[in-house]
Amino acid sequence: MQLFNVIFRTLFFYFFVTLAYRIMGKREVGQLGVIDLIVSILIAELVAISIENINDSIFLTIMPITLLVALELLLAYLSIKSRTFRALFSGKPSLIIANGKINYHEMVKQRYNLDDLLLSLRQKEIKNIEDVEYAFLEPNGKLSIFKYNFFKIKSAYPMPLIVDGTINKKTLKYLHKTSSWLELELNKKNLKLKEVFYAFYKDKKIFLVKKEETK
Repeated sequence: MQLFNVIFRTLFFYFFVTLAYRIMGKREVGQLGVIDLIVSILIAELVAISIENINDSIFLTIMPITLLVALELLLAYLSIKSRTFRALFSGKPSLIIANGKINYHEMVKQRYNLDDLLLSLRQKEIKNIEDVEYAFLEPNGKLSIFKYNFFKIKSAYPMPLIVDGTINKKTLKYLHKTSSWLELELNKKNLKLKEVFYAFYKDKKIFLVKKEETK
């Protein structure tokens, strides 16, 4: 009877957790953010405890897992609606390599060492750091790499100026520009900040998407 109970709980939670992850919409482990990883760990612990303690009601595990799934969906919704919330819980991509040169200050800030960087480059079959034009450390820990073209002609990377109607001050600082400059450029186009959904800077020009165009 005890063995049957363990088998039943194992099979039940297998399908229950599979359904939970389908609801959360996660397909790969590499896609998990900090919040998703915490939820995954807690779900695993709850299931393990439930299988070990067969005398406890199965609903004592179902309820907290359901609560965690609902919380994850709520946080995901808030992340979509609020860029500040998204940056706080999910983080931002960090520029690790720019024009073939390592940004050591950012590496120290992100606690990303040189061995990790070289490993990621080897996995992309890149032998020389100077072959990389841009490399970004994504919030999920993966390194996004943009190699130089064949003739090593520098290409302007589209740098986000405005995301969800919020100014990206890090980009302005990198470009040695100010918020006043950006607002002046928007005025030239008869636009206000709150009317812009997304804007990026490339080849000394501002390209933008209005909020009304996303509806």
